[in-house]
Amino acid sequence: AARVPGLLGGVGLALALLAGAGPALAERAPSLCRVRHPSDDAVEWRCRRLGPGETLERLFGNRWTDVARFNRVDRRHAGPGTDLKVPVRLDDIRGFTPMPAAWAGAEAEPKTILVDLSEQFLGAYEHGRLVFSAPVTVGERGASTPAGEFRITVADRRHASSIYTIEGTDIPYPMTWALRFLVTREGTSYWLHGRDMPGFPASHGCVGLYDEWMQREYYGYPGRPVLDDARLLYEWVLGPAAGAADGPRAVRDGPRVRIVGAAPAVD
Repeated sequence: AARVPGLLGGVGLALALLAGAGPALAERAPSLCRVRHPSDDAVEWRCRRLGPGETLERLFGNRWTDVARFNRVDRRHAGPGTDLKVPVRLDDIRGFTPMPAAWAGAEAEPKTILVDLSEQFLGAYEHGRLVFSAPVTVGERGASTPAGEFRITVADRRHASSIYTIEGTDIPYPMTWALRFLVTREGTSYWLHGRDMPGFPASHGCVGLYDEWMQREYYGYPGRPVLDDARLLYEWVLGPAAGAADGPRAVRDGPRVRIVGAAPAVD
C-alpha cells in the first residue's frame, strides 16, 4: 500500500470528536471467550462481560495490561458488552506468552520473527532465543494471513493503506511502524504494523500489533497510551537506523519471518 502523507494533527482531533473518546461498544464484536487459542487451556479462566462504566483499568488496576495481552485486545475494544477471558489467578498470566523460549534452527541468525496464527502471537528471537513477544491480530476469514517463510524488506513508520480507510471516513487506514514481509505476484503487500487490536482475527491479511499512540491520534482514546508493541518491534528490526526520517526505506538482510498455524475460528 502506498504511503499517504499529511494525515496527522487536525485529522486526529476531528476523528476523536467523531468517534468519541471512550471504549467502543461491543454490540457487533464476537465474544472473546469463544476465540480459542491453544494456550488458553494452560490457564484457568472464567468468562466475564464488561458492564456499563467498567474498563480494564478499573477492574484489574496495574494488572490490566496482562489481561489485555491474554485476550489480544486493546482498551478501545474492551468496552461495555465485551466478553473477556479473566484468569482465576492473575499471577498465571504475569508476563504471559505462548511463544517458545527457544527456536531450534534459528541459532545462527542474529534476528528472526515467528508468528503463530493459531495463538495470534508473535515472537522476536536473537540467535534462537526469545527476547520479545506480543499479541497480534491476523487475517480474518476470506483474507487470511499467508503462512510460510518470508523476510523483512521494507520499513515505513508512517505507512498508510492505499485500499482501506478508517471506518466511516475517507481517511486511509494508518499502518504505523510498518515492516513489509511479502509482495505477491499480483502486487499485494503484506506488513507487520500498528493497528486496532479487537481480540479476534480482523485484518485483511497483515499482522497487526498494539499502537495506542495511533489510536489516541485518530480515535481520541486512550488518553494515556501505554501499549506500543509495533514501535518496539520496528526499532528492534532496524536498530540504530530506526530514528531516521519518515518514508519507506529498503531493509538489507532483514530478519527472516516464519508464519505458522491457522487463525482461530470466530463463532
